[in-house]
Amino acid sequence: MRVEIWADIACPWCYIGKARFEKGLAAFAHRDEVEVVHRSFELDPNADGPGGEPVVRHLADKYGLSPQEAQAAEARVAEAAHGEGLGYELGRVTAGSTFGLHRLLHHAKGQGTAVHSALLDAFYRANFADLLPLGDAETVVAVATGAGLDEAEVRRVLADPDAYAAQVRADEREAASLGATGVPFFVLDRRFGVSGGQPAEVFTRALEQAYAAAGGLVQVAGAAAGHEDAPVCADGSCEVPAHRH
Repeated sequence: MRVEIWADIACPWCYIGKARFEKGLAAFAHRDEVEVVHRSFELDPNADGPGGEPVVRHLADKYGLSPQEAQAAEARVAEAAHGEGLGYELGRVTAGSTFGLHRLLHHAKGQGTAVHSALLDAFYRANFADLLPLGDAETVVAVATGAGLDEAEVRRVLADPDAYAAQVRADEREAASLGATGVPFFVLDRRFGVSGGQPAEVFTRALEQAYAAAGGLVQVAGAAAGHEDAPVCADGSCEVPAHRH
């Protein structure tokens, strides 16, 4: 059985959802028969530049929140991350465009599951636990090489905007065809869809249902669309802004 996971490095619920899914998978009796495939998704494909704006200010400005409301929303996400044993520090900054990070992840995927998984975890850790500016190319190089990638190859991919761009766009088109407007979005054997950073037991149940069933894609938890007016990443998933194009 194959599980495909659409996610963005900028999304804290993708970070949390990955940990919860892995716990749910560990409790699944047929876990050794599951292939996990991580796919690309940009929450803000129109992002330009290196980012660097404080996330709390970004949320407050974008969604009309008070600084206190934005800070409280971020604190709730941090609490959820800590509940999964994940590092999460307040005070992070926006990562800017994550397109280059996704291109590097596709490069790593070509070197095997272990390398790809190490880079994905390293990006999440850098963004949420270590508060490193992933909009800075030298920071990205340091994180990627620390995850085991070759420095020269990392620099080559970052310097060539076409490297693995087609693979990222293909993932994004496929997400759109499945109706995903937010992440994390999990598709189990092209039979069941789970959206949001659901509890581990929801993932275990979905894996059991997908293993036993056949048929079309069915939402078993969460919703793939909506909530564009809610604070991004505040309710279990990160939504694409309504103005995405």
